[in-house]
Amino acid sequence: MSAMTPLFMLLSVQAAMGAFDNWWHHELQARLPHRPSARYELALHAAREAIYGVVFFGLAWFAWHGAWAALLAALLLTELGITLADFLEEDRTRRLPPLERVLHTLLTISYGLFLGLMAPVLWGWLQQPTALVVAPHGWVSWLFTAFALGVWAWSVRNLRAVLRLRRAAAPAAQPQAVPGNSQHHTAPATLVTGATGFVGSALVAQLVQDGQRVIVLTRDVLQARASLGPGVWAVDTLDAIPPETRIDAVVQLAGARVLGMPWTAARRRVLLASRVDTTMAVVALMRRLHHRPRVLVSASAVGFYGASPNASMEPLDEAAPPRPGEFQSDLCAAFEHEARRAEALGVRVVRLRLGVVLGNGGGAYPMQALSARLGLGAVLGHGRQAAPWIHLADAVGLIRFVLDRNDVQGPINAVAPDGVSQRSFVQALAASFGQRVWLAMPAAPLRWALGEMATLLLDGQNVVPQAAVALGYQFVHPDLPGALRDLAAGGEGGRAP
Repeated sequence: MSAMTPLFMLLSVQAAMGAFDNWWHHELQARLPHRPSARYELALHAAREAIYGVVFFGLAWFAWHGAWAALLAALLLTELGITLADFLEEDRTRRLPPLERVLHTLLTISYGLFLGLMAPVLWGWLQQPTALVVAPHGWVSWLFTAFALGVWAWSVRNLRAVLRLRRAAAPAAQPQAVPGNSQHHTAPATLVTGATGFVGSALVAQLVQDGQRVIVLTRDVLQARASLGPGVWAVDTLDAIPPETRIDAVVQLAGARVLGMPWTAARRRVLLASRVDTTMAVVALMRRLHHRPRVLVSASAVGFYGASPNASMEPLDEAAPPRPGEFQSDLCAAFEHEARRAEALGVRVVRLRLGVVLGNGGGAYPMQALSARLGLGAVLGHGRQAAPWIHLADAVGLIRFVLDRNDVQGPINAVAPDGVSQRSFVQALAASFGQRVWLAMPAAPLRWALGEMATLLLDGQNVVPQAAVALGYQFVHPDLPGALRDLAAGGEGGRAP
């Protein structure tokens, strides 16, 4: 066995754990590339990944003799310093979930073992005349070349995200007339739950930019403070809000993602509790406030109307009934019912039934766009199922519209007027990147694999925004091709009038 074999084995484990950490925690959970406050952390990640690429490729093909060994040792120590700085930054800006903390511990142990095994090799190389000696290791060299290319690509991707977020943050860095976040401030505030989510963060950014006082309910106060800025008062429980606080409006956006893990009995309880419990807590807060809020905007979903193949052909306005017995319909009906309890307190309640929200900052669009760019977009099932959608600019625009209009209450379908089928949607998405759709996914495997959750993909609701149009809301992106062109160009479409 070669002296390098244990080193390659440890590096392979390190690469696998690091890839999982990047994808699951940084990308899917924390959504770092879409958070302006994560610029420094992403820069650290980009530097570390660039070093790993050099180490993977360099050890795969060369023996680093003399001064080259000293350079490699310096790179390995620099990586250690970057990792320590990254740990400090993570503790400062966000609360890490238990799995991520465990994984970081394992990565640290693995890297320590690697350095221990690498030290005598480097010492031996250091005694040799300075030269970069070609020393391939067969198929292992090609495997580690692939590793190197992967981490270099991720490094470039993170660096581009840093530059993009820095440009996006520049306007927000201008002084704003933002009220302080003191709980004793007398200016009325807007309370936003789910404020660090996709739609919530965009809404809060606009409210703060307009000089409004904002209170946010979040599970991670550190992340909220870092990402939303000092003009926001972040709490992790509504009990922290004193009864004398003046709250003018409440926007309830909290809730676990519906599309994701299978709808097991345990998962259904999580989805229900994440919405119903928060809505109940919001109403309880309203009861004890000295001054009741003027309005509650509670985010629901078009899933309220159920999802059967036949229903996708019928235009569904706000008067259409739910479909008892279908989980997504029962879920929406349950937390809409809790929201309506605020009406007994004299609070105007708007139930915003959102379609799929499209935006570069999160949600379904980034993964759909990646598939389309690679030519991997697919028609799901027969493709005729309706695919109600709305651009992020209009999702936020409608929330602000109904907040300001004292004559609006009840359900509002938050979907674009350009209703399309799933086939038309995926074709328009591919066309926005100059691609075509070649693939199709039969319905049977999806229904077998996902169970009832497959209804989100295979059955649709032909929802129409009758109330929004009748009230005079002007959509920023009323048609799908225009919305997709805006997103493909990297925009979020500006603000609704």
